[in-house]
Amino acid sequence: MSSYTSDSAVTSIYRRYFGEPTKYRASYEMPGYKVSAAGYGTRSVSVGSTLGVPVGSFRRTHSRYSSMSIPATSDMIDLSQAESLGNELKSIRTQEKDQLQDLNDRFAGFIERVHHLEQQNKVLEAEALILRQKEMRPSNIKQLYEQEIRDLRALAEECKSEYNSAKGGRDQMEGALGALRAKHDEERRRREESEGALDEVRKAADEAAVQRVALEQKVGSLLDEIAFLKKVQQEEIADLQAQIQSAHITVEMSVARPDLTSALRDIRAQYEVLAAKNMQSAEEWFKTKFTVLSENANRNTEAVHVAREEVSEYRRHVQNKTLESEAIKDMIESLEKQIQDLDERHQKELEPLQELIPELEKELQSTKNEMSRYLRDYQDLLNVKMALEREIAAYRLVYE
Repeated sequence: MSSYTSDSAVTSIYRRYFGEPTKYRASYEMPGYKVSAAGYGTRSVSVGSTLGVPVGSFRRTHSRYSSMSIPATSDMIDLSQAESLGNELKSIRTQEKDQLQDLNDRFAGFIERVHHLEQQNKVLEAEALILRQKEMRPSNIKQLYEQEIRDLRALAEECKSEYNSAKGGRDQMEGALGALRAKHDEERRRREESEGALDEVRKAADEAAVQRVALEQKVGSLLDEIAFLKKVQQEEIADLQAQIQSAHITVEMSVARPDLTSALRDIRAQYEVLAAKNMQSAEEWFKTKFTVLSENANRNTEAVHVAREEVSEYRRHVQNKTLESEAIKDMIESLEKQIQDLDERHQKELEPLQELIPELEKELQSTKNEMSRYLRDYQDLLNVKMALEREIAAYRLVYE
């Protein structure tokens, strides 16, 4: 408040002794607008029209106080007061000069900032134009990526259908394999049954062979017994004949030779009949036993022959079943190997596709993120541009 009062007093004294100071007018011309200001003295500032020049030129003209009229009366002011008044006026002019210089410097800084902001605005407009062009182009890239993704999905579906078909073929092969395994189990069961029957036939053949050996031994013993009986019979006949001859000789010697010829013939005939009966009965018994044994031997031989034929048939059957079983095993191993090869091949074909799908999804997500970042940058640049335009409009209003 005190400074304002002193300034007013100084101004009134200045006006009392030196009159009204010459008004000045400062004009500032810029491309698109012009700023002018009026004050004491004369000030002129011109700015070049080319952007990038900080300040074109400053021209300042100080008009001196054209006339100073001092009253002639010595009773109004003395020389010391005039000197002090002159010093005050000099200080006032110095302050005014400093203030004007500071204002000119500030205005030059504003002009430079406006030029810098205009250049930055042009750069932002160029970047915004580039971003608009980029924003128009990504639609094609998006279509290309979508087409690529569709192609990959179609390829994945095709691989999936092939996998399903291969899986169906594998299921069919597994069904056929199950049927072959069931058939193999059935044939193995039959083989075991055949081997069991073969073992029974072998046991029967062994028993028949044992019986045959026993019968052969029995036939041998019977033949030996028949031979022994024949030998005993012959010895008995020889003894009887010897006894008859000795008795005949004794009778002839001791008796007066009665007629014993007929008696001896009768005895001899009786012994011969008895021997013939014994021989016939023995031969009949032997023939009967031999016939029975022969029939048993023939039956056992036929049974052994049949058993041998059955064994041979079972052996051929077992060999055939063994060959079929081996063939089925080979077929099963081949089918299992084919199934494993198909699984490995499809797994190898699916692995790069499964690895490619996350990469493409990641690349698509990266592209979307990049597009979002471009859009955010574009929006930020638009916001900066609008803020700069508002600031430039505010500066224009201030300048005008």
